[in-house]
Amino acid sequence: MLIVKHDYMNPYFNHAAEDYLMENFNQECFILWRNTKSILVGKNQNTLSEINLDYVKEKDITIVRRMSGGGAVFCDEGNLCFTFISNIDESKFADFESFARPIISSLINLGIKDVEFSGRNDITIDGKKISGNAQYRHKGRILHHGTLLYSADLSELIGGLNVRPVKFKDKAVKSVKGRVTNIVNHMENPLSVEDFKEYVINHVVSNLEDAKIYEFTEHDISEIQKIIDNKYSTWEWNFGNSPKYDFHSEDKFASGVVEVFVNVEKGLIKEIKFCGDFFGKKDIGEFESYFIGKKHDEEEIKNILSEIDATSYINNIKTEEIISLLFN
Repeated sequence: MLIVKHDYMNPYFNHAAEDYLMENFNQECFILWRNTKSILVGKNQNTLSEINLDYVKEKDITIVRRMSGGGAVFCDEGNLCFTFISNIDESKFADFESFARPIISSLINLGIKDVEFSGRNDITIDGKKISGNAQYRHKGRILHHGTLLYSADLSELIGGLNVRPVKFKDKAVKSVKGRVTNIVNHMENPLSVEDFKEYVINHVVSNLEDAKIYEFTEHDISEIQKIIDNKYSTWEWNFGNSPKYDFHSEDKFASGVVEVFVNVEKGLIKEIKFCGDFFGKKDIGEFESYFIGKKHDEEEIKNILSEIDATSYINNIKTEEIISLLFN
C-alpha cells in the first residue's frame, strides 16, 4: 500500500488528488490530509440547500463537491481527513466499518475511551460524532474517505451548515446535523494537530506489511492541477451539478409583497415566476424571461439586473432586494 504524504491544504487539490490516484495508480493507497476552511458537499446534494450562503461568504469558506455520496461536512485546519483506496471486490462497497477500523484502533491506542463505529457511517466518542465516512467506486476500485474532528472550530461548523428556514423542495440527500465533539477534548495528553496527523499515519503503517511512502512528483502535481482547473474549482461542478430543485421565497418590501418561485436544473434556471401585490409599468413576464437559462448564481443575476430597469416591472424594487429573494 502506498502511504501518500503531502502538506497541501487546498480542498480543491485534495479532492483532485483522490481522483488522480484512483484513475492513474494501480496500487492501494492511504492518505491523511488537511483542508483549509471548507464545506465538502456530497455528490447527490443540492449545494445551496446545504449551506448558509451568507455565513460561508463572510467567513471565506470554500465549497467543494466531492465524488462520494452522503451529507455535507465542514473542514478546517483543526480537522483531518483520511482516504483509503482499495482494489477489493466491489461487493464490499458500503462496508464502511472495515475501513474505519484502523482509525478507531489508532484512537483507542491513545487511551481514548468509548470509541466505536456507529450507525451507517460514523465514528463516535461517547456517543458524539467525530467522523463521517463516505465511499464511491470507479473501475473496480473503491475510495473510502472520512473526516476526523480533532480540534476544529465547531462554531463555524454549525454556522456554515446552519441553513435558514427551508425554502427548497428536492430529492437531494439531507445532511444530518448530529451531536459532534473534538477528539482533543477526550485526550489526557493532547497533541498538536500536526503531531496527531503523524501519529495516525505511523499507527496505520505499523499494521501493514507492504507500506511504502510516496510523495507526489512534479508531473503528478501538474496533472492534479488540470483536474482542479477542469473540475473541482468550477462553478459547474460545485453548484451546477446540484440535483433539480424548486426554490421558493417571499418578502415584503416598499414595493409590496414579492414572492418568487424558481425551477432549477443542473444549476440553470428553467422556470421563474414573480408574484405579489406589487405594481409595475411593464409585464412581469418580460422581466422573468431575462433569467431563463441563466445560472442560479448571485454574480450572474447581479449582471442581469445591472442591464435592465427592474423597477419598470416591480415598482421601487431594489437590486439587493431581488438578490435577497433569490439567495437568502
